[in-house]
Amino acid sequence: MAALGCVPSWLPLLQLLLAAGAGGAQWSGKGTSQRLQSIFLGRCAEYCSLVSPELRDKNCTAIWEAFKVVLDKDPCSVFPSDYDLFINLSRHSIPRDKSLFWENNHLLVTSYSENTRRFTSLSDVLYGRVADFLSWCRQKNGSGLDYQSCPTSEDCENNPVDSFWKRASIQYSRDSSGVIYVMLNGSEPTGAYPVKGFFADFEIPYFQKDKITRIEIWVMHEIGGTNVESCGEGSVKILEERLQAMGFQSSCVDDYLPVKLLKCVDHNTHSDCALNSYPLLKKGVDESRCK
Repeated sequence: MAALGCVPSWLPLLQLLLAAGAGGAQWSGKGTSQRLQSIFLGRCAEYCSLVSPELRDKNCTAIWEAFKVVLDKDPCSVFPSDYDLFINLSRHSIPRDKSLFWENNHLLVTSYSENTRRFTSLSDVLYGRVADFLSWCRQKNGSGLDYQSCPTSEDCENNPVDSFWKRASIQYSRDSSGVIYVMLNGSEPTGAYPVKGFFADFEIPYFQKDKITRIEIWVMHEIGGTNVESCGEGSVKILEERLQAMGFQSSCVDDYLPVKLLKCVDHNTHSDCALNSYPLLKKGVDESRCK
């Protein structure tokens, strides 16, 4: 038995490990993005100067100040309404027939919209661009930013990032008009249309019926991947029936050709991308050979 007053040799090591654990990741999400303010302001300036010069009078500093108020709040007590001023300062009109909604297709949508040249997705409006792919939150019991982890919906509902995208999604839906396009992932194992998700809960309910002519759904499948759902099947059918019940005219296309051609740029040797897999293209080539 060790004598009183003697410190076991392993105790300092244990204390060190406990201290390291206490300063480790507290939440399940990524920590605050490094250089958050610089990235935010840089994206804002680029957008207002190059992408949409008509927004040159937007005050990026004021927009940042409105955004960063959430960085002083408890990371599980940030609500969508906390971003109201930020949205009011950064929102702008969306071209008619150019809104592109999505689920489980973030990178593909970003590539296809091509910086507003083809479409304007949520990531292509100013208030979406400044925060795309970023993370942010305050330390739970401190005043500084938490660079190790931030809460997700697994940790608490009212976290900074989810509340941001809820508010941004609501505004994007309200400002969309004309033909509405929706890109879904038909190879997603859990289904192409999440019945509980941002599109279902924070975009569809805020569509302005008097401003929308019709809704076109594109169900894209991974090149060489599994075809889990297509138009008229599973969760896609649920979406189609929901839109019909809401009084919207809608249509659905499997593997919308322009988007599939873009996907094939990275899979140009795959059989799914062979010319004979596109009947219309093959017909055009065959006809040209006969002339």
